[in-house]
Amino acid sequence: MIALAALCLAACVSRADDSARAGFTLFSPEGAAGILFSDTDHKVVAIAARDLAADIGRISGREPAFAALPPSFDFQPSAPGFSPAAVLIGTLGRSPLIDALVSSGKLAAADIAPLRGQWETFLITVVDDPFPGSSIARALVIAGSDRRGTAFGVYELSQMIGVSPWHWWADVAPSPKTEYTLPAGARVFGPPSVKYRGIFINDEDWGLQPWAANTFEPEHGGIGPKTYARVFELLLRLKANTLWPAMHKCSPAFNSNPASAALADDYAIVMGTSHAEPMLRNNVTEWTAPAADYNYTANRDGVLRYWDERVATNARYENIYTLGMRGIHDSGMVGPKTDAERIAALEQIFADQRALLARHIPDTAVERIPQMFCAYKEVLGLYRQGLRVPDDVTILFPDDNFGYIRNLPPPAAAGGGQVASDKLQVTRADSAAPSAETPHSAFRTPRSSHPGGFGIYYHISYLGRPLAYLWLCTTPPALIWEEMNKAHAHGADRIWIVNVGDIKPAEACTEFFLQMAWDIRRWRRENLDRFWPEWAAREFGAEAAPDIARVMEMYYQFNYERKPEHLQWWLPREKPRPSDLAPTGLERRRAAALTMQELLAGLRHRIPAHKQDAFYQLVDYPVQGSILANNRYLAGEEAALKGLGGDDATLQKLGYLGDVLNVQLARLTRRYNTQIAGGKWNRLMQLEPADGDWKSMRIAPWRVPAFQTPLPPRPADPVAVPRLSGAAPGAASRWVPVNGLGRAGTVHVIEPVTAAAIPSDRAATDAPALLYELPADLETRAAGKPLFLRIHILPTHAIDGGGQLRLALSIDGAPPQLLTLDIDDGGPAWAQGVLANRRTISVPLPATARTVRLHGIDASVVVDQITIEH
Repeated sequence: MIALAALCLAACVSRADDSARAGFTLFSPEGAAGILFSDTDHKVVAIAARDLAADIGRISGREPAFAALPPSFDFQPSAPGFSPAAVLIGTLGRSPLIDALVSSGKLAAADIAPLRGQWETFLITVVDDPFPGSSIARALVIAGSDRRGTAFGVYELSQMIGVSPWHWWADVAPSPKTEYTLPAGARVFGPPSVKYRGIFINDEDWGLQPWAANTFEPEHGGIGPKTYARVFELLLRLKANTLWPAMHKCSPAFNSNPASAALADDYAIVMGTSHAEPMLRNNVTEWTAPAADYNYTANRDGVLRYWDERVATNARYENIYTLGMRGIHDSGMVGPKTDAERIAALEQIFADQRALLARHIPDTAVERIPQMFCAYKEVLGLYRQGLRVPDDVTILFPDDNFGYIRNLPPPAAAGGGQVASDKLQVTRADSAAPSAETPHSAFRTPRSSHPGGFGIYYHISYLGRPLAYLWLCTTPPALIWEEMNKAHAHGADRIWIVNVGDIKPAEACTEFFLQMAWDIRRWRRENLDRFWPEWAAREFGAEAAPDIARVMEMYYQFNYERKPEHLQWWLPREKPRPSDLAPTGLERRRAAALTMQELLAGLRHRIPAHKQDAFYQLVDYPVQGSILANNRYLAGEEAALKGLGGDDATLQKLGYLGDVLNVQLARLTRRYNTQIAGGKWNRLMQLEPADGDWKSMRIAPWRVPAFQTPLPPRPADPVAVPRLSGAAPGAASRWVPVNGLGRAGTVHVIEPVTAAAIPSDRAATDAPALLYELPADLETRAAGKPLFLRIHILPTHAIDGGGQLRLALSIDGAPPQLLTLDIDDGGPAWAQGVLANRRTISVPLPATARTVRLHGIDASVVVDQITIEH
């Protein structure tokens, strides 16, 4: 029995009078409700309870007392010190507090029923007189179906009272409150839409690792238990449950310090590893034999011993085991020479890895041990060729590293999803003529016969070709929604992992991704435009929220056209060339930059002092940084375009401007590192971070360029941009707008995203159509020159995993003709497409044309806009 004095909850809320019985007062000027939980509950419950007490202290200025009660504790009137109001926290079936409330009927059976047998579900409710005869008159009860469900419930309450999930990672200080009353009534949250939801810390060489090694955790030489504790807390606040830890050679391997795995278990975080790290192994640090020996064909026993060691040490924890094998780092498997040999090797590797799991986790059938196989890069090709993945293993499909998912689960019916053969004339697209290949869905396992389910590995940060993007986060939430909503609708709902780089500055996009994973219904096409206003109001208050939201919307549209890391229009090892910005596009970009600068200038003095650090990190720095990088590029390009024809004074002025902008960028970054939050983030933010490849990809140093001849001229403006006049529904699908994407801020997608492909000979009758009116004076504008209709679409991938995107086009009511675009996955056309976030199909257009109908054949296609050009 604990001493009663230890349970005294000082400064308690007075007993609520009848007028306040409609709600539960968590804190008021009189004090705060005490926090009680059972000491037999999971460790994460105590962690969350401690954090809740600290959060209430941040808001109210007074931290409430909290206590862990033993199972034998009995609430009796003689037990002094208990407040009339208390927060009772516990896990159903594990907490004597919660179980007592259930047994007594104080927690109604109807309220508890949604928790029983559920994954990560929780209840928040108010209970009167929870323990009759005790001094507790009212209790706010947070009950979880399992350990994470309970923790999520506690952190949900923290958000309700005004504590941001980013209070530590982005220094979002809460606004003070003197009182908070929670409305009465039972609220059930969960189960989640996606079972395993998490992040991958990656490419940490230039941000998180030097920050941890030099600023936050030097005692461990970099990212270690102290950093991971903060990561785990963040994941719980975001209702995430899975982590792939940092894995570059510069960082300490996660399991090099046994405290890290134990800490993950304390926080109830499921540990996994990336596509290149089977069986929880960090190859670049932990494989100490010669690299050539990491070869399953030649050194099976050595590789198996290596995997066995890790499973033996970590089997007692909750993990998702990555199966398969690639190279030591992000490279192909060593040993097998042909795809057939690689497939055979992988299938043997699956069997051997599962035997290790069965040996070290004997109390659980191997079919019930969480396992995943990530079909990343070259491995996806092996899967498409017939690689057999064990039925209970979750298959993760990747995006193309730039936010566009390469493959989706096939339909539930075997053979479904194969595209019917088309026989109409094919109009050539912007790449090679199409091939009549068999759809990849013919080789894929249908959903109904793969109980392990499917998942997605997604990127909002990436180091690799054609160009990296590690500096700022510029993937629009609308793109995340478009791709992940499509994935979920097609059955990818078991595991979602997002590559977040260093976590910062990807805070908002990380949260949006994880919000979707928790509740796929929260964000829909119709309410996407509410994300930024709600985010801004939560982080900075309602007064400035509309203008902050406008800035963020403009920032993502501005950088979707071209990321600040991608401000060059040539691929590595190609000759430099001008941007694709026509004069009006250039002026539009300059005007958008100016508008954002003006909005920022007006906002800075409206942000409360305690929110200034967060504002700089989440809004000011990324927006200013992208504007300066854009202006720097345009100054250099203008000098290059003038070439020999420019006068020396103008060229020198442009060169000087580039130098000034470089200095301003460096100053902004120095402030982020050394001044914001008292230097808390020193060494985290780097301008243009990456390895040697980065320097070969960035714009030239800021001097007047020396050219023998001027560069080619800037592209001309479009002759016309046809007006979208309407949309006609199809037999079972329709075109609908999605705001927040595309050059004009709106794209059109086919709904439902699971709509079957339509044979092009039925396009006129069954396919939905976008209707465009062409200018009446088009013939005059043509001025006798040939015209082309440019159909601009997002660089998505075919839902069936095939190599083409398809539309049908009708001009002036003529029968629709099939248009195809070869995806060229990994090739130069694809590379230019993902850097520009658009692909283009060109069709000759008669100058006498007056209307265009764009028919949706494949639900993969997302239409940006159409233009008429010479």
